[in-house]
Amino acid sequence: MPTDPTTVPRSVGNLRWPVEPAQGGWYTEAEHDAVRSALAESDDWRTGWKATPSTDAFEDVFAAYTGAAHAVAFASGGTALEMVLHHLRLEPGDEVISCAINFVGPHLAVIGQGGRLILAEPEPDTLNLDPVDVERVLTSRTRAILVTHWNGACADLRPFLDLAQRHPHPVHGAPVVIVDAARACGGRTPSGARVGAEGWATVFSFESKKLMTTLGQGGMVTTDDVKLGERLRRLRTYGGRDHWGTNQLMSKAQAAVGLVQLSRLDEMNDARIAAAHQRTRLLAGATELSLPPTVHGRGHLYYRHNLLVPEQWAGERRDALMETLAAEYGVGSIISDPPTYLGHRLIRDHTEGSRCPRAEHLAARLLCPCLHPRMGPGEQAAICNAIQQAAARITGTHTI
Repeated sequence: MPTDPTTVPRSVGNLRWPVEPAQGGWYTEAEHDAVRSALAESDDWRTGWKATPSTDAFEDVFAAYTGAAHAVAFASGGTALEMVLHHLRLEPGDEVISCAINFVGPHLAVIGQGGRLILAEPEPDTLNLDPVDVERVLTSRTRAILVTHWNGACADLRPFLDLAQRHPHPVHGAPVVIVDAARACGGRTPSGARVGAEGWATVFSFESKKLMTTLGQGGMVTTDDVKLGERLRRLRTYGGRDHWGTNQLMSKAQAAVGLVQLSRLDEMNDARIAAAHQRTRLLAGATELSLPPTVHGRGHLYYRHNLLVPEQWAGERRDALMETLAAEYGVGSIISDPPTYLGHRLIRDHTEGSRCPRAEHLAARLLCPCLHPRMGPGEQAAICNAIQQAAARITGTHTI
C-alpha cells in the first residue's frame, strides 16, 4: 500500500498566498446587518435565539433556488449527510459506492452509519465518479451511489440514476443516488438542472471555505422525497416524541446570513468562474501542465483550479513543483484530493485490499494552486508567472 500522501508543501512559513482560501466567498455590509439584526432581536428575553422562523425562511428560499421540493437546514454539511444515511437504516453488508478521490468526510459518514464503503475510480478528465467503474463494482447489496461534484465540476447524474434502476436491491428496490454538493452550490448539471434538483438527496456544506458560508459552518439537504424531508426534520430535533434524534439545528444568525449569501451566490460564483477562466488563459503557455476545462453556464464552479503535471512527474516531481512554488514564490497549493484510503487509517482499514490505481495515479499528478474570486489581476499574473517559471525549472532539471 502506498504511503500517506503529502497534501500541502513543507514550506508554508512565508506564503504570500495560502495553500487554500480560508473563506470561499466574501461578506458585504448586508451580511453584517443580518447578524446585527438577529442579535438585536434575540436580546429580548421573550424572543431569544429560537431559530425556527429564520431557518424556515432560509429553507423555503433555498428549495425554490435549487428547484427541489424540500430543503432541510443543519448545523453542518457533515451531519446532514450522516442523517441522510441514517434514514437508510443500513445493515451489515449494505454497500455504498463512492469515488476514491474525495474528501474524507463522506466516506467516514458511510462507515459511521454502518455501511460498507465501496470505492470506484474517477473519470480521467473531470475526476468525478466514473459510471463505467460504478457498474463494475455495483452488486445486489448496493443501497446507495454517493456522487460528489468534485471541486465544483458538476457531474452528469443521469448515468447513475439509470444504473440504479437497472440494478435493484432485492429488498429495498433501486439504490438511491445521494449527491455531495459541498463544493458545487449554485452549479448546473449537464441536464441544465440546478444542483440540488436531481438525485434522491443532495447535501450542501456552508463551511467557511465553501462557495457560500453561514458564519463558518452549516449545511442543507434538498430532496423531493417527502418522507425523507420529514424524517430529517425529526432527526435534527431529538426525534420528536417517538423516535431517536439529535440536536443539529442551524442557528438563527446562520440562517439570516445564509439568506443574504444565497441572494449573492450567483454573483460570487460568476466572479470565481471568471477568475478561473482568466487563470486558464494566463497559463496557456505552460505546456507542461494540463489545465482544467473551460466550462460555461455554471457547469463548473472551480472550487479549485486543478492542474495535472505530466505523467512522468507524478509524485516526486509534482511535490518538487509544489515546494518550489511555496519556498521561492510564496504561492501555496494543495492536493485536493488524494484517495481517502491513502491518508486516513480508518478508511484504509475498512477498505482493506481495495485499490483504485487510476485514482492514485491522477492524484499523484494533481496540483491546486490557491485561487479566490477576489484576487486582483496583479495577483493572478504573479501566481501564473510563478507557476510557469517553476514548471519550466522542473522541466529543465528533469527530462520529460
